[in-house]
Parts: sequence; structure tokens; C-alpha cells
Amino acid sequence: MNLGTCYYPEHWPQEMWAGDAERMVEMGITHVRIAEFAWSRIEPSRNDFNWDWLDNAIETLARAGLQITMCTPTATPPKWLVDETPDMLAYTAEGQPRRFGSRRHYCFSSESYRAESRRITQAVVERYAKHPAVTSWQTDNEYGCHDTVESYSPMALRAFHKWLQNKYKTIDALNAAWGTVFWSQEYSDFSQVDFTDRTVTEANPAHRLDFQRFSSDQVISFNKEQVDIIRAHTKADITHNVMGHFTAFDHYALGADIDITTWDSYPLGFLDQEWWTDAQKLRWMRSGHPDFAAFHHDLYRACSNGRWGVMEQQPGPVNWAPNNPAPRDGMAGLWALEAAAHGAEYCSYFRWRQAPFAQEQNHAGLYDSNNVLAQGGIEAKRAHQVLDSLGPLKPYAAKVALIFDYDAKWMFDIQPQGTGWHYEKLCFEFYTVLRRFGLSVDIISPHHELTGYTLAVAPSLPVIPEDLFNRAKKAGTRLFFGPRSGSKTADYQIPKLSSFKDLKHIRSESLRGGAVVDVDMDEQFYRAKIWRDFVATPRNCRARFDDGFPAYVEAEMFDYVAAWPETKWLRALLRDRLESLDIPTYWLPKDLRIRRSEDKVFAFNYGAKDIDVTRFKKDGEFVHGSGILPPAKFCIWTT
Repeated sequence: MNLGTCYYPEHWPQEMWAGDAERMVEMGITHVRIAEFAWSRIEPSRNDFNWDWLDNAIETLARAGLQITMCTPTATPPKWLVDETPDMLAYTAEGQPRRFGSRRHYCFSSESYRAESRRITQAVVERYAKHPAVTSWQTDNEYGCHDTVESYSPMALRAFHKWLQNKYKTIDALNAAWGTVFWSQEYSDFSQVDFTDRTVTEANPAHRLDFQRFSSDQVISFNKEQVDIIRAHTKADITHNVMGHFTAFDHYALGADIDITTWDSYPLGFLDQEWWTDAQKLRWMRSGHPDFAAFHHDLYRACSNGRWGVMEQQPGPVNWAPNNPAPRDGMAGLWALEAAAHGAEYCSYFRWRQAPFAQEQNHAGLYDSNNVLAQGGIEAKRAHQVLDSLGPLKPYAAKVALIFDYDAKWMFDIQPQGTGWHYEKLCFEFYTVLRRFGLSVDIISPHHELTGYTLAVAPSLPVIPEDLFNRAKKAGTRLFFGPRSGSKTADYQIPKLSSFKDLKHIRSESLRGGAVVDVDMDEQFYRAKIWRDFVATPRNCRARFDDGFPAYVEAEMFDYVAAWPETKWLRALLRDRLESLDIPTYWLPKDLRIRRSEDKVFAFNYGAKDIDVTRFKKDGEFVHGSGILPPAKFCIWTT
């Protein structure tokens, strides 16, 4: 795995560039991302291009032997463009244009901005596509950041009408799919459809789902316009840097159009602003949740046929979370090695040097704003030394997959049916238990090829693809479903027929916080929380709720858990299924995680105390570290 960094030559005097490039090489960095926010310096006014500074920066980096990821600068359209093209601005749900002065202020549906995006992309690509040091390209930057996937502009409404017409063809088909006979919502023309944000009470859920799907498709088509221009001039790899805990557009669809999916890994920032308990946030305050980065590594690996990387790796405190602690010494290096263990092609630290001005001046870099080597830089160099000693890492063929679906997330966000229901959290709980069993896990879409997987776990899958069971049977894959699976059609209606043979759904309920339902399985008592399905089955009932209804059904090809299981029950359920499939397991300590490559095992300590890993090491020799693993450290042994 190569190491990289994000560099902003426009922020620093030109006399610093050569020294920066030299030190990058000394640190072990091989790849540098530049220019994603540089439109105003590239084109200070319309058609007045200033290439000299960027030419010089590229030449300086190239002379040092660095490879460059060149970016299209469309995430930050300059002020003169906004003034010339005011209809490019995105609109908030309250109907207000999102003004200039920050970033990502454009609307994906603005045809005028799309034309400008194509124009500046063409200009940058024509200038640098043939440069031998420019070995990859990044489109834009962090699509959708700051809640910008959905726009409520006049341009977005017109585009939505066109999208609906292309999908449904006739207004009668839309009315039937949305069930608009309810509450007299029927339309006689596509132009009558409005946004869903200002209705008196809850808007039609199918309407909301289609607007989310439309908004996602606008991101994908915007990106593809840039990809097509780049591909016309070069065969270099194309990427886009997606984010963590972000589901407003379909990353599988985006990944299909690019060569390598990269993501921006900020374990501490996301820990502090997501759903974890206060106790968990304190426990992992300086390391991040042990499964946060790994979950996204495994998810984004599926988006571009196994090719992925980290474009922005947290090197120290960030500036944007509610609280911004410093990572425990060692974590910035551990995160990079964990990415390598999961198969990343490169890991790029954000950023080279801390900016002394503007919005991100409190965000750490590998060097501080006074050009002094920071802790992140020390650890990046150490990570390079370990990576260099390991050589190429071949990927491990996982036997277990977790099915994650963006459509499912949108459906459940629209009608959660209970304040405790959180699709991504449910998926994380399943993923965490699988990881604590010592497993390397792939995350896949419901439409992914199943060949090679012994078990595929869907924590919840409301719309089950018609061919899923046939694909599983052909691949010899056992399917394991959690609650609410098979509960919807693609049109967001309750299905007339069950997706599950011999399993009938009667009703469901959501449980308020603190409420639990007791479960009896194998003469052991467990509990369910948050959600419960009432189902009936003539056979195959392995566990029952205290009122006698089935809680866990084992059928010929699948398992169904009719509730959100508490951790103890989930552990028992998955352990039994894994053992029945001859998949070896062992239960890891809370702070320890393991990931395999083809011939090596990596162990990572996310805790604050030493961990003895020798009981999890079956054979092989240590190639890094030893059996006693200190906090924020990793060890590696051969298999």
C-alpha cells in the first residue's frame, strides 16, 4: 500500500514547495493530491486562466519523484462564477439559496452549473492529462458534504419532474405506485408534483423515496459527466473521495463509474457525533470505535470491484466535530496499517501542513502551521517503514458477507416507525459481533455476486431482490435475515406475497427505550429490543418470545430473526450459525480486532491497556510486534 498526502501549494509561498516535496519522499509518501479547491487560482475570471503556479507545483512534485492525483475543482466554484450564474446555487429545504462563502454551494440539477463543470474539467484535463506525473484523477470533492445531495431549487424541481416521467411514463403509473388515492393526493400531470419538505404533516413515503432516489441519481450523473471527459483524454485511474457515515446517495452506483473508490477516514470526529453511548465515546475517545474504519473499508471495497483506498486519513485533532481530542500516540499509524490489512491501494493523510487561516486552521496536518513535524508525520514515517518491510499484501477471500443497502437506509429513514430504529446502527451491531468472532468480513449490496461466500448476513433488507434466493442457492450461500426483511416492495408498499416460504408476517411493533422482550432459545433466555415482528410458521421455529410467537426461524435456505437482538442473543445466533457452517470463531476482547490478508494476520489494539494476543495466534511467526500488544499498536504474524 502506498502512502499519500493532500497538498495545497496555493496556500504556501513557492519557495517552500521543493522542501515540502523532499520531505514527503523522505517520509515515504509517493502520492500527492492537489487542486480540488483551487478554481479561483486556476481561473481568476472567466477564460482568464492562470496555469503558471500549478504547472510549477506539478513540476516541483514530479522532480522529487512523486505521483499526482489531479482533481477537478468543482466543489468550490468561485465568486465571479456565482455572480454570473446565480441559478447554480443549491436551495435549502426552507427554499433559501445556499450562499457563497464556504463550499459545495452548487446544485447538482443546475444545467448552467453542469456546463461550467464540464468546461473547467475539460480545461484542467487538456492541460494535465498527458503529464507523466499525473497518474490518477479525482472528481470534485466529497459529494453531498454539508447536506448538499438534496437541493430544493427551481432547477431541481424541473429535473425531478423529468426523472419521474422517465421512470413512470404515465401519470397513472405514478399514482398507482405512490398510492395517491390515499388522502386524495392524485395528480393529473407530472408538473403538479412538488417537493416533499413543506407538507402540513408527513408526506407520501413513496414520493419521499423517489425524491431521494432522484437526488442520488443527480449526483451519479453529475459525476459521470466529469468521468467521461477525463476518460476521453487519459487511461489514468479515476476516483472520488466519499465520506464515512454518509448514505444520501448510492455509493455502489458511483463506484460503477470510477476505477477506484476512496473515502475520507476520520475515526475520532465521527465517534463524537454519531449514535454511540457516552461510555463508548469516552472509552474510544482517542482511538475511534474499533469497527468504524473497518466497516467503511469493507463497504467501499465492494464499490469498484475490490479497488479502493483512503484519500483523507485523520492525522491528529480535527476541527469539525462537537469535541476534537488528539488521537492516542500510535493511532495515526495504526489506522494506515489497518487500511492496508483490508486491501487499500493507498492511504493518504489529510493534510500535509496545518493551515494557519480560514475554516480549517484547527485541523492538524503531518506538519503544524509553523512547519514543525507533528505527531501524525512521525507516525506516517513509521507506517511507511512497516509497509515497506511487508511488501505486497494479497487480499483475503472472506467467507462471510454483510449485506448493506442504500435503498433500505432511505426507506427506514422515511418511516422508521420508532425513534430507536436506526438501520446503520443495526448493521454496525451485526458487523461488530462478526468482527469480534475474529472474522474478516466483506460488505456487499443485495445484488452482489454471492459465489465464494458461505454465509451472507442481511441485518435488515426490506426489499428482497427476486433473484436473491436463486443466486444464493447457486452459490451455496446461507442467508441470514434480521427484522423487517421482506417488508416492502420497491414502490414502498406492503407486499401481497411473502418473500419467505412458510413464513407469514402478522404485524410488527416498535419498542420504546428500555423496553425488552424475553426470548427462549435452547433453554437459554435472551432479550430483544427496539423492534419486533410477529410471524407465524408451521415449522422450523428455533426460538420463541415469551408469548409463544416465533423469534428465530431456521428454514432450508435462510434464517430469520424476528426482532432486533440484544448483543448476547445476537452473539449466540451468529455463533451457532457460523459453527454449523464450519467457520472457525473465537471471541475477541472488546478493544481487539483482527484482519487477514492472504498470508498474514493483523491484530489492532484500540484500547488503553496491553492485550495478550497469543491465544488467538494459532501458528506462524511474528513479522511485526509481539504477543503482548500495547495500546494503539498492531502486530502482524504469518499464517
